[in-house]
Amino acid sequence: MSKGMRKYFKKKIFWFVITFIAAVILNFILPRLMPGDPVNAIVGKSVSPGASQEQIQEQIAFYKQQFGLDKSIFGQFFDFVKNAVNGTFGVSYSQYPRTVSDIIGSGIWWTIALQLPAILVGWILGNVLGALAAYLRKAFDKVLMPVSLFFSAIPAFGMAVILLVIFAVNLKVAPVNGAYDAGLIPKFTPSFIANVIWHYQLPFWSIVLISIGGQAVGMRSMSIYELNADYVKYARFLGIKDRRIVRYVFRNAMLPQVTGLAMSIGSMVGGALVAETIFSYPGLGMAMYNAIVSSDYPVISATTLIITIMVLLASFTLDIIYAFIDPRVKAAQFD
Repeated sequence: MSKGMRKYFKKKIFWFVITFIAAVILNFILPRLMPGDPVNAIVGKSVSPGASQEQIQEQIAFYKQQFGLDKSIFGQFFDFVKNAVNGTFGVSYSQYPRTVSDIIGSGIWWTIALQLPAILVGWILGNVLGALAAYLRKAFDKVLMPVSLFFSAIPAFGMAVILLVIFAVNLKVAPVNGAYDAGLIPKFTPSFIANVIWHYQLPFWSIVLISIGGQAVGMRSMSIYELNADYVKYARFLGIKDRRIVRYVFRNAMLPQVTGLAMSIGSMVGGALVAETIFSYPGLGMAMYNAIVSSDYPVISATTLIITIMVLLASFTLDIIYAFIDPRVKAAQFD
């Protein structure tokens, strides 16, 4: 490894650490700037109607002690870091005494099972269609381009609502909400798996359709740019077969698309918020929404910290991969 490449890696690691520290601090501070007092909300729900003011104050003091809110802001930050390191993330305010790690553990696999396949399918289909539109042009491009722009312009919640109204409310060929029927007990049986797949369709396609439009537009633009590049014209002048040229063209056009894929995977927990909220899907996005509504600081901080770490890791991994696969990055690091 050259001296320039070692310097490149050290710089990336340094900025990764700095960004991570800043993200941890912000993930602790920002939820606590939200209006409302979670302890008062909990006491208001749990205290009996005839309770005296002294009893109410005792309840408030009890919950503040349990949640560590009776400590200074620095003491609370120390507890937040300690709980994050040991993996528990503390106790949930709205679901006391349930731990935050238990809430995340029960929802994250639903989110990954929904988001990851949808992101990959949308990315693959969108890039294939965009590449074909750039290469074939004519009638194929005239149809694909307006359709892709239409789908890419629809917000995520809009697509989810459209599919919900058409297929669940009007046609009644899909369930309205949930990951499985309310009366079922989760277990690894054919009937339960079939029920989960049935509920899976609308959230899955609401994400895929949005992804296809944006990816197709981006890939088409990059492919057209590469097809008109000087090296393509020179290669054709030399008589190199078009099939071989296209392979290099689409490889170069894919670099920005790979960046988009890495960022989508890194932020998929945050992206799950819209689809999971509309379809009442029991993933991490739904847990985040409930935490925001109830000012549940530990759950908000934990979920946003997970999103931050995933995005940082995706960005850092991408920088390292680019150093090996992108000739422009390699050339810039030569001694």
